[in-house]
Amino acid sequence: MRKFSKSAFSRNALVLALACAGAPAAFAAGDVYDGQAEWAQRYDADPRLTVSRSTTPILSTQTVAATEAAIQQLQEIVARGGWPMVPAGQQLRLGSNGPAVSALRRRLIVSGDIGAEAGTSPVFDSYVESAVRRFQARHGVNATGVVSTQTFAALNVPAELRLRQLETNLVRLRSFSRDLGNRYVTANIPAASVETVENGYVVTHHTAGVGKIDRQSPVMQTKAIQVNFNPFWTVPASVIRKDLIPKMQADPNYLADNHIRVYNKENVELSPQQINWNSLEALNYKFRQDTGGDFNSLGVVRIDIANPYGVYMHDTPAKGIFGDDFRFVSSGCIRLQNVRDYVAWLLKETPGWDRDHIDEAIRSGERIDVKITPAVPVYWVYVTAWATPDGVMQFREDIYQRDGLGLTTALPQSAPAATPVAQRQASRSQTLPVFGEDQN
Repeated sequence: MRKFSKSAFSRNALVLALACAGAPAAFAAGDVYDGQAEWAQRYDADPRLTVSRSTTPILSTQTVAATEAAIQQLQEIVARGGWPMVPAGQQLRLGSNGPAVSALRRRLIVSGDIGAEAGTSPVFDSYVESAVRRFQARHGVNATGVVSTQTFAALNVPAELRLRQLETNLVRLRSFSRDLGNRYVTANIPAASVETVENGYVVTHHTAGVGKIDRQSPVMQTKAIQVNFNPFWTVPASVIRKDLIPKMQADPNYLADNHIRVYNKENVELSPQQINWNSLEALNYKFRQDTGGDFNSLGVVRIDIANPYGVYMHDTPAKGIFGDDFRFVSSGCIRLQNVRDYVAWLLKETPGWDRDHIDEAIRSGERIDVKITPAVPVYWVYVTAWATPDGVMQFREDIYQRDGLGLTTALPQSAPAATPVAQRQASRSQTLPVFGEDQN
């Protein structure tokens, strides 16, 4: 339980006064002052203010039914005129005051993120903050409770476009409303997330990093066939051309710093100084990164999946990406958070490979290949909108622009010319090291 400081109490006292005047407020369960509960409010316990992680597979008849129900609900909202726009400008956060907050309240009421009893007060209180967090969770945005550029953009997508987005994705979901197997994996690219499914329920969830806008992860149906512990990484030709050559031109020590060795066609190791980096000569050689979880682009595990695109799933030393809401950072492969849990699930039916043996193999530092028996179906899908059986509608950015709705053009007029997608893509390309990228 937390104790509030005097400054915190002053703020809370203001919120309480507003609540008594008819503007709802909320505090997390267990917040106390001088050992006493603040007051008995039901707002934070209200299921409308939380988004629970669903155990229902995104590829399931239950999700199809829930999405159909969500479409009917949105059709009614559209028939009533949709939801209001929220004036974009300065950030809205706890303590903000003004007409934009009133508009925000009206917007959240129509979409069901806050109860009608919230009213249209111009004060951004704890109740509104909780509702904003809920809205952000439904749209794949870090649930900060602060309304800034990305949240403004999501809030101001018209209800008509959200309806069309659900209808478009319902077609995709229906195409998978069949028996996908007793055990399978789904990677939803726009959500940058992976789930393992067994007996009709999600067993594990994994935040993921997927392909950049210009190096997209492919949609496909395949199987996971092998796990490589402590893998080498052989740099694909396109990465040599697009990334490695420019890096070496800028820094002659780049290969050495990243533990990457050069080999000729006879598999004889060469010195990087033997290559003319002001040409495409490097394409004639093989570049291989040493094993090592602290620096190898594949981390400590790679999962082979049968496909013609040269992509796979793997660990990464750059764990910080999993805390971002923008995780379109790879060259097509999928990076997995909590990869050991994922591998343990994949090898669950493979004799001799329990979690202890998996951890031991990783600790050894040796290259070990394990065939997955039986191979596990894997589905890489592109779903930007769906609903869960508890009635929660989920939306994600159409990062590869495959919905055909131009949703990124639906930004408010006062927003910056560059879309949040473009801004974050530029930021990530400037700050992320190239190695950590994969594929061809």
